[in-house]
Amino acid sequence: MTRATPPPLPPIGPRSYDSEMPNASRMYDYYLGGAMNFTADRELAERAKTVLACTPSLARLNRSWLRRVVNVCLDEGIDQFLDLGSGIPTVGNVHEIVQHRSPDGRVMYVDYDATAVTHARKLLKGNENAGILHADIRDPDTVLQAPEVRSLLDFTRPMGLLMVGILLYVGEEYDPAGLVATYRDACAPGSLLPISVITTQIVAEHDPVTHKQILDLIAVYDDASEQIHPWTPDDLRSWFAGMDLLEPGITILPAWRPDGSLESDNDSEARLLGIGGMGRVRGPANEAPA
Repeated sequence: MTRATPPPLPPIGPRSYDSEMPNASRMYDYYLGGAMNFTADRELAERAKTVLACTPSLARLNRSWLRRVVNVCLDEGIDQFLDLGSGIPTVGNVHEIVQHRSPDGRVMYVDYDATAVTHARKLLKGNENAGILHADIRDPDTVLQAPEVRSLLDFTRPMGLLMVGILLYVGEEYDPAGLVATYRDACAPGSLLPISVITTQIVAEHDPVTHKQILDLIAVYDDASEQIHPWTPDDLRSWFAGMDLLEPGITILPAWRPDGSLESDNDSEARLLGIGGMGRVRGPANEAPA
């Protein structure tokens, strides 16, 4: 019996401008109140809100989590960051958080969307300690060997490797566990890696109405340039292989080291939809026992 040849994967790599195709990064910008989006993005985002009204709250919860994990990295003495799938710069950018506390802190953003890259380059003009690479995070060799990345970041020192919300758009066919491992292995021991995704598992057990709505939201994104891929806490836990999970482990986003902000969003239906955790890259002194 001849085994069928699997269909080829869609191409990866930087994307050019396409104002007619809704883009997840620009939709996220719209949910957060940004202006870097097109009519097609706004129309699909409004459709998303009709099936899951708390979608903007979910975006804000993820953005709040990003701020908290960056501050945890800074508390740990980390002053350089590689932000994978950074999206369109908006309020509370990583470089602003970092350089407010550490003026010499360095941040390299990576995104494949031309709108995000163009806007970021304008925003970062004159900032010698921050930049953006126009690349696809699913191509880690290109990202990690890019001259602008290597010149800004020192891979012999610990860094914050941010994968906040990006693996939501990476399907199983692109081996997200392998991507995490490749980026992890490029980092020095002591580096911190926060990952957040959307899950349907927790809400299915507690709120069947919202569970149906999140499934409808996933279907809406079939009409966007990026589709939504929900993951389970066990999936997320498996991606932290080779790392030590920081307390409180893998939790819903509002429960991960809350600081009292966004109380109204913390009470919304969105609170059970996003999960995250942070791992520390092991070194020779703290390898897992055989």
